Amino acid sequence: MKLKSRIVTLLTVIIFFSCATNPFTGKSTLALVGNSQLFPTSFAQYNQFLSENNVVKGTKESEMISRVGQRIAVAAERWLNANGQQGYLSDYKWEYNLVNDNTVNAWCMPGGKIVFYTGILPVAENEAAIAAIMGHEVAHALANHGQQRMSAGILQQVGGVAGNVLIKDQQTLNIFNQAYGVGSQVGVMLPFSRSHETEADRIGLILTALAGYNPDEAANLWRRMGEASGGQAPPEFLSTHPATTTRIANLEALAPTAKEEARKFGVQSFRPITKF
Repeated sequence: MKLKSRIVTLLTVIIFFSCATNPFTGKSTLALVGNSQLFPTSFAQYNQFLSENNVVKGTKESEMISRVGQRIAVAAERWLNANGQQGYLSDYKWEYNLVNDNTVNAWCMPGGKIVFYTGILPVAENEAAIAAIMGHEVAHALANHGQQRMSAGILQQVGGVAGNVLIKDQQTLNIFNQAYGVGSQVGVMLPFSRSHETEADRIGLILTALAGYNPDEAANLWRRMGEASGGQAPPEFLSTHPATTTRIANLEALAPTAKEEARKFGVQSFRPITKF
């Protein structure tokens, strides 16, 4: 029992002293790995990725990706400055690249390194949808979701190790390992990931509106995403993302709040939505 108590105490202390409050959410979040460690690794991995892939330069599409990204970054800084968070982005190194790949996806690494694949452009159809995607991906970086996922993964591993240390009976240990693997993934890690996606949608819509793009287009984008996927997706409880229908409903409900927030910053109208 002494060993068990020590492990529990150690985990409690680690979690308590490894939390940070995020200004976009107001929540205390896991931060077992600091940005001073995470960002340089992220930047190096991003540069390696670019060197190994076909980066599109000098086209209307690549210039649009950069233009939209810069507008979203400016919107983020305006919001942070207005909410007493000057300097929050000082370590972020924004970069936006379009990569020639049929994958229907975009992503942002910790610290602000962003990639759009050309495969997502036909589904996006217009610059406002690109802004919705960009806002969502930037929101992941601003809310430190990568840091939180890495921290949660460390705790998941520590929990498994602790179980193996404490359980001496081999049969019980085998049952624990099987149950812990599935239970921690389906019951903790996947819901954790889905909550990040919903959080990024909320923050991203605000950034989209602040940048002058109509947040209503985000729901339309996800309707097209659903059509492009042919409706094929795992059940929501087995997915890292909310179901498409859930996401569309959330985005529609969040859009009025995003518009209201944008009005506080003087944004009274949005750029017209035209196909590119």
